[in-house]
Amino acid sequence: MRSRNPVFSRRGFSRDNGYAGFNTAPQAGGPAVATQGNPYAQPTGNPYAQNPYAQNPYAQQDLQHGAPPQAPVTAGRMTIDDVVMRTGSTLGVLIVTAALSWALLPVDDANISRSYGIGIGAALIGMVLAFVQSFKRKASPALILTYAAFEGVFLGVVSNIVDNRIADGAAMQAVLGTMAVFAGVLVAYKAGWIRVNRRFYGFVMAAALGFILLMTVNLLFAVFGGGDGLGFRSGGLGILFGVIGVILGACFLALDFKQVEDGIAYGAPREEAWLAAFGLTLTLVWIYLEFLRLISILNSND
Repeated sequence: MRSRNPVFSRRGFSRDNGYAGFNTAPQAGGPAVATQGNPYAQPTGNPYAQNPYAQNPYAQQDLQHGAPPQAPVTAGRMTIDDVVMRTGSTLGVLIVTAALSWALLPVDDANISRSYGIGIGAALIGMVLAFVQSFKRKASPALILTYAAFEGVFLGVVSNIVDNRIADGAAMQAVLGTMAVFAGVLVAYKAGWIRVNRRFYGFVMAAALGFILLMTVNLLFAVFGGGDGLGFRSGGLGILFGVIGVILGACFLALDFKQVEDGIAYGAPREEAWLAAFGLTLTLVWIYLEFLRLISILNSND
């Protein structure tokens, strides 16, 4: 069973109720899906030959007329426009709350403790909401937008602190870096330079697990031992792990793009677009924070 952790689980279309059925048995009579099938299944035999929409009556009509199988064009199916709209809404809520927290929660010497406390509290609430959505069988738009709102408060406070007390202009640099990574991965994915398959998925998940475990150990050493812990977030090691974090975020983007592509191709229900928006938002927040941390380390070393 794949992880439902909001970081490790690529929130897509492998739902237990069969929306994309990547954990179900292959259905006879459907068109074969070659190596570009979903990499997140754990089937027996060919892991990429499972498409529960293979027996969609609309696809079967195409087969009867000798045409290649295509995803049905019917109301209620997810489209790229749905994904763009939901992702835009989620990111819009996040950006608005980030801007409000930046403006309303000052980080001067007299107020930084209060503002930082509010930011950390918002981050914890956002983490809980992310876990709840990851364990739900269906997407909850209200839950996803609420997560985005709290995450925005945290990002606004942290960005304000870094921008005003560590590195002037760091927030804008992190935004530009995140946009550049998103655009670069999208171009590379569409051009076929990145091939998302089961091996790619396994490598990324293993690397992410190791990365997060190391960061957790470093945090525990910092909390109980003081200083910078094991030094994974400062100096040369901090720069190295910051770059690794950005690369992992880029890999997560490729996994997200693959799930969106598969969901549209297999005729996933429209509400699954909210899951795609949720996954993309989590990944973009990851990349942004890694850039912000990396910029902070580079400026603290000057």
